[in-house]
Amino acid sequence: MAVPALADAEELTCDVLVIGGGTAGTMAALTAAEHGADVLLLEKAHVRHSGALAMGMDGVNNAVIPGRAEPDDYVAEITRANDGIVDQSTVRQTATRGFAMVQRLESYGVKFEKDEHGDYAVRQVHRSGSYVLPMPEGKDVKKVLYRQLRRREMRERIRIENRVMPVRVLTARGRAVGAAGFNTRTGQFVQVRAGAVILATGACGRLGLPASGYLYGTYENPTNAGDGYAMAYHAGAELTGIECFQINPLIKDYNGPACAYVANPFGGYQVNRHGERFVDSDYWSGQMMAEFAAEVASDRGPVYLKLSHLPEESVSALETILHSTERPTRGTFHSGRGHDYRTHDVEMHISEIGLCGGHSASGVRVDDHARTTVPRLYAAGDLACVPHNYMIGAFVFGDLAGADASRYTAYEGELPTDQLREAHELIYRPLRNPDGPPQPQVEYKLRRFVNDYVAPPKSGARLSLALEAFERMRADIAAMGARTPHELMRCAEVTFIRDCAEMAARSSLARTESRWGLYHDRLDHPRRDDASWFHHLDLHKSPSGAMEFTARPVAPYLVPVDGFDPVGGAPRHLGEVHAEDVATAGSRDVAPVATPAGVAEPAEVAEPADGAEPAEGAEPERTATPRTSPTAPPGEQSSARLLELVALADEEPELDALRPYLTDPVPAVRREAVAVLTETLPPGTGPALAAALRDDAAEVRAAAAASLRELVETLPPEPGLRDGLAAALAEPDPVVRAAALDVLRALRLGDTGLFAASLTDSDIAVRIEAVRALVSVDAAEALAGAAAADPSREVRVAIAKGLATVGAERLGAVALPREDDTVEAATSGTGQIETRQIETHTIVNALAGLLDDPDALVRAAAYGALGTTGCPGALTARAVAALSESAWQVRAGAATALSVADPDVAVPALAKALADSNADVRKAAVLALTRHGASAEARAALATATTDSDADVRAYAARAL
Repeated sequence: MAVPALADAEELTCDVLVIGGGTAGTMAALTAAEHGADVLLLEKAHVRHSGALAMGMDGVNNAVIPGRAEPDDYVAEITRANDGIVDQSTVRQTATRGFAMVQRLESYGVKFEKDEHGDYAVRQVHRSGSYVLPMPEGKDVKKVLYRQLRRREMRERIRIENRVMPVRVLTARGRAVGAAGFNTRTGQFVQVRAGAVILATGACGRLGLPASGYLYGTYENPTNAGDGYAMAYHAGAELTGIECFQINPLIKDYNGPACAYVANPFGGYQVNRHGERFVDSDYWSGQMMAEFAAEVASDRGPVYLKLSHLPEESVSALETILHSTERPTRGTFHSGRGHDYRTHDVEMHISEIGLCGGHSASGVRVDDHARTTVPRLYAAGDLACVPHNYMIGAFVFGDLAGADASRYTAYEGELPTDQLREAHELIYRPLRNPDGPPQPQVEYKLRRFVNDYVAPPKSGARLSLALEAFERMRADIAAMGARTPHELMRCAEVTFIRDCAEMAARSSLARTESRWGLYHDRLDHPRRDDASWFHHLDLHKSPSGAMEFTARPVAPYLVPVDGFDPVGGAPRHLGEVHAEDVATAGSRDVAPVATPAGVAEPAEVAEPADGAEPAEGAEPERTATPRTSPTAPPGEQSSARLLELVALADEEPELDALRPYLTDPVPAVRREAVAVLTETLPPGTGPALAAALRDDAAEVRAAAAASLRELVETLPPEPGLRDGLAAALAEPDPVVRAAALDVLRALRLGDTGLFAASLTDSDIAVRIEAVRALVSVDAAEALAGAAAADPSREVRVAIAKGLATVGAERLGAVALPREDDTVEAATSGTGQIETRQIETHTIVNALAGLLDDPDALVRAAAYGALGTTGCPGALTARAVAALSESAWQVRAGAATALSVADPDVAVPALAKALADSNADVRKAAVLALTRHGASAEARAALATATTDSDADVRAYAARAL
């Protein structure tokens, strides 16, 4: 392509410019529009499937749900995880606003896991705090957000420009006034004038080079190349914590997390090759990664995510989540190696380094309203330095940015021509040298230097060599060649990566201490130095173009945290940070021989490295063809109908317009109609989807079932929907019956009679859904009656857990006797108390029956349930005896039951269980003893457990004391 003239730029105007259509950017656009601003959303790919959420999300790591966690506890947790270097006012925004954001997302249709009573099923994954909220339909999050952007009222306020990539934020009179970029498909130069600019471009995921050698095989989304970091820097904004890298555990040779957050609630955990848990750190932090790296490098490595000990139902559930919602290619990867979770644990390793505020602490400096140090310039999401912000924090700060930025109207002055000219040159320079080194070779070389010299452990000498290398790389980058707009995009990304690499190296050189475990491990400064470095390290671009640093004292905390006492104070200007002299090794006794005049040094040639991939696209080319079904019969008529549906989806059709397609004779058309109905959500969607559950074609029924589950939080519980779902319970397709029960339960549209009828269904999955539904209506007697009768172990385990949930509802209203496990109903008190006593005894009696089950996992679940419902005297004796059973699961369950038993009996038995050969049994015993903490004998036993060989046992014992 030819270089377009600067004067031929397309100009766009808006009140609020949002750069990046991922998590934070989408929310920023929605909020700004809701506040009345005219919004322009620029995305270098396509908003429908861009950003880190594009492939789904398995859960939320930082949900502060009332009743399960406290905001101040979360703020303290993040402060400890970040070695005290935090602005608590920003972290507190996520802590206090996160729950409202969960509810807002839920109103959009994002589905978070709930228990049978409709409460959020928050899990405790770390040893303190219950913050993990699973998302069983997390693969649909981006689709749900895109549906919100396409709402008619939003379309009137939000203009989306896909395939437009900004490269510079424009500033005038000290504030942000717009941006300059280009169209990644046509190559046209684009300039934008705006009242405010929100950067939401994600992490710098393409900084270090993965061990596999693949340029795009990164832990983070590889399209996030540090665009926003570089744009903020060149606009004059301060960045902070850039020396605090993001490093994560991941699956060996696979660019995906090992997903301990998902596996831990199912019973999975990290172990060394001897099967020992080894991580002592409480929170996912640099210290945890240091312990992880040390274990991998020791003779106890490799390290694994242990799953092979789990029962079949747990493994199957994990496969469903990990191979679909989390990473669709993960199952293929394991299959290619002949690995199965039932026979192989997952080998883990360490990711390449990256920059990410949301998962460590390296990003653009923002205040508690997402404002940067440049007026009217905002940053949100992984780009902003709000430590361990994760997905909920990205949404919260996108919302804050959108609300604050909506105050401004479009800039009316002249856009700065010098900045436009600089951006134009950055974009189109590779076209003037089409035969220059290709981008993949230059990028590989640049990121190899990052691995060689910047990745921890760090040293002043290596970081200085990095700076020399990055300075040389300016010439290589200037010489890069390109011929197409797509190649121009990749070349621009390399300039962003180089900027981020230099920032990372200079920041690491400036902080002369070690902090954050593996994230900033300086071999030449191995100790943490709070006296000199209990500071944020901020960097900015000076008027002369140099990178300058400031040490900013940590502000006094809003939430006190033991071990840290920030006092604030004036910042310390450090100025430029220069490389050390590393040109020689030791002293030089003989003068170097000069190169003869006229003889040039040999130039470095960027050769393709072994294992390097050819250039990949940010998004594959897409044409305007309809989404056809692979099973659709050929024929122009059905193709035309599918094309009509695609066009209808863009028009926000009413239900009547879709009805002819929902009854079309071709199944592929009906299935596509279900998809359009799900995307556009007109009134009457629920009953229409319920009717589709009775379609003749299995593919249509499956699509309707999936849609109902996806939309369950947004569907009104109307009678037509209830009748349609109830009718679907008689359908022969078990997928339909299970989905109908799930939605009836979630929308509170069923009763005991309706649900109990499905306890005898022929399909196990349907019976499990029936159990969950009965729990939701507290049907203790129906559950108790089915407890021992069901032929499936999975169902009996589900019933045991369900009985515990129902029993928990009665705690506080009923005082269980300690001497008998079968008791006559009380005759005193109110009728309500009497009913609860009868039901509670029914529950305990049913669990007592399951203690004789032939399956060890059922017995284990029954004992574990007693830890919730109460463990009367006769059952206490059985639990003590069960501590000697051969199955470790039963022993662990028995220890849990003893947590609520008579301490005079329970504590001595639990103290003996601390010598059990199985670490999970010892862990259960420690947790049980914790609940008997008032007993001196229990505390003495816990003290002995603080030296246990298992890290979890040690940590929980120490925490209890």
